[in-house]
Amino acid sequence: MRFLHTADWHLGRVYHGVSLLEDQAHVLRDFVRLAGETRPDAILIAGDVYDRSVPPADAVRLLDETLTELVVGLAIPVVLIAGNHDGPDRLAFGASLLGRAGLTVRGPVDASVAPVRLRDAHGEVAIYPLPYAEPALVRSAFGEEALADHHAALGAQLRAIRAAHAAGTRSVVVAHAFVLGGSESESERPLSVGGSGAVGAELFAGFDYVALGHLHRPQQAGGEHIHYSGSLLKYSFAEAGHAKSVNLVEMDAAGRCTVERVALAPRRDLRIVEGTLADIIAGAAADPGRDDYLLARLSDSGALLDAMGKLRTAYPNALAIERPLHAGDGPGRAAADHRRIRIEDLFASFYAETAGRPLEAEAIATVQRIVGAIEQEARHA
Repeated sequence: MRFLHTADWHLGRVYHGVSLLEDQAHVLRDFVRLAGETRPDAILIAGDVYDRSVPPADAVRLLDETLTELVVGLAIPVVLIAGNHDGPDRLAFGASLLGRAGLTVRGPVDASVAPVRLRDAHGEVAIYPLPYAEPALVRSAFGEEALADHHAALGAQLRAIRAAHAAGTRSVVVAHAFVLGGSESESERPLSVGGSGAVGAELFAGFDYVALGHLHRPQQAGGEHIHYSGSLLKYSFAEAGHAKSVNLVEMDAAGRCTVERVALAPRRDLRIVEGTLADIIAGAAADPGRDDYLLARLSDSGALLDAMGKLRTAYPNALAIERPLHAGDGPGRAAADHRRIRIEDLFASFYAETAGRPLEAEAIATVQRIVGAIEQEARHA
């Protein structure tokens, strides 16, 4: 059986004030082309389809068009779960009707995870879609107050799956989680406020393939059968060195999987150039990527007048400038993503700067509780 595994599309993403929707539409057209050429038995989308829980209308239309081409145009079943950026109830609207057409969408957490069952010449494969869920929601769904963190909550969901899974049937889990040992990127929103959002790879023992979302770098995580596909595009200058791809998975009769990372063609690259402003501008004429999204890390030590304006005469889509000789290496630098800076850390820094003393531990805990409650309410509004 053959799968295409992808995740972290983040449709509607805005970076340095620039909407990436056209770039996302371009790369999704390439993804549809790949699906048509490889003819997988199913496409697995492991969460963070949208960049925020209430996505812009254009992002909704793009997802609708893409899924229609895959499910209706190519007749390929799609299994899609909500990630921590998605609004689970909004994403799952019409799921029961869509399922009849070959599109399985799982948004809110449920104590009973019904598998998607597919068959090939070797028999059945059960695909278990596990949408992202905060521990509090899993506690409520399962009625188990002892599920204190993400590891325990996901463990309870996987135990329920194992209890109902038919012995000898090949199995796939689609999930959105941070597996311990995985390589993080700055454009990923932390899964937990004031605690650990990580889970152990041992939770996935016994499953033949685990299709994960959340981490933006394509990677194996804790076992040969556990894989992140990575994000659709580079969503931070900290990802400039990443090679973005999707996973083409081949499963044999025994459930053994081979994974090939297949690159997609972005409309523009996102990269970093270094040197003096004059040298960077002079080198642009011979640069085939003049339309790329650019961070210029300037080595000039003196004053520069309208550096961004001059840079954009050579690189029209330049987004940011760094001057390492004039600035520190803190979290506010251009290569970092503001979404990686926790709200409570921003508040603590603001308080320390205005009050002249650090925020006390009790106050930090109060801020964490308030932020956690607000974020949970926003995800499920």
